Amino acid sequence: MAELSFIQACLWFDDQAREAMEYYVDVFPNSRITRIDEYPDESLDEHFKGMSGKVLNGQFTLNGVDFVCLDGGPLFTFNESISFVVSCRDQDEIDDYWSKLSHVPASEQCGWCKDRFGVSWQIIPANMGELTRRPEQMQVMMGQKKIVIAELENA
Repeated sequence: MAELSFIQACLWFDDQAREAMEYYVDVFPNSRITRIDEYPDESLDEHFKGMSGKVLNGQFTLNGVDFVCLDGGPLFTFNESISFVVSCRDQDEIDDYWSKLSHVPASEQCGWCKDRFGVSWQIIPANMGELTRRPEQMQVMMGQKKIVIAELENA
């Protein structure tokens, strides 16, 4: 059994945990689903009504970072108060992750995007601090949706 991280993010999906895990391991390199435990047969307990076969506990790793997830129903949804930062080497990597993860244009700003499951991501260059030192650079960044490194360098 693989050793898990001491602290892990747990993602609560309505009923898309399996689909999300499969999607994310395709997006990120060195990623895999490590375990899926399903809810028991609903005939065993009325609390599980409609949940048979859905994910009770999913464990997956995205480029070395461990996550857990579950299908918990519509009670809770994702919002922008929690996001995952993807530090990128260059513009090509930013463009690649942006094309795979950004699915809600109205939520795009300053390198933040939202995927098709409602999870928020920050797709930024690894040297973002260097690219936003001057007020002119900050002003450019505030006007960007997807981060464009050349625009920040030229500000």
